[in-house]
Amino acid sequence: MRSESLCPVFASKDFLLKGGKVTLAISKERKQELMQQYDQWLSQSQALIMTEYSGMTMKDLDGLRAKVREIGGEFHIVKNTLGQKILEQAGMIAPAGLLEGSTAVVFAFRDPPAVAKAVTEFMRTSEFLKVKGGFLGKQAFNAEGVKTLADLPPLPVMRAQLLGTILAPASKLVRTLAEPGRGIAAVIKARYEPAEAAA
Repeated sequence: MRSESLCPVFASKDFLLKGGKVTLAISKERKQELMQQYDQWLSQSQALIMTEYSGMTMKDLDGLRAKVREIGGEFHIVKNTLGQKILEQAGMIAPAGLLEGSTAVVFAFRDPPAVAKAVTEFMRTSEFLKVKGGFLGKQAFNAEGVKTLADLPPLPVMRAQLLGTILAPASKLVRTLAEPGRGIAAVIKARYEPAEAAA
């Protein structure tokens, strides 16, 4: 088992694997590097989903990471104390229990509903992955909120629905404005055709 396969964050000598668990003996310099990396991911994310991953195999972790990456997200194991500091710096208040135990954060950079759906679908095949809650923007939500987010249509579908809603009144207005013109044209045609037939 290679430590690099856990997460880019663990590709350092500061992280040791002992009995299947990650021991985080971390230097001050490395802590600063991680804080900067977490801060960058957080600034790019539209949503965060906090999960518990205890008991998951490396194969499962890598599979979920690949699935999330495909749809514009990232799955990363984080140290709770560093995660707490980054959230606080961003003005986000983590509810109790969100940063306890094993924590992996799913960052949704492009399409939060699709990322949430990928996580909840993966949960159906894994007894170990559990959703704790998350954030949409700076608003915290619980595990049920993640399920609700996952039930929303993907972003392209939502955009199409919104566009349809916006355009529907406009097309109705165009039809309404065009109706008097059609009525006048019909009257002229009705009067003109008998006269033309008589001639």
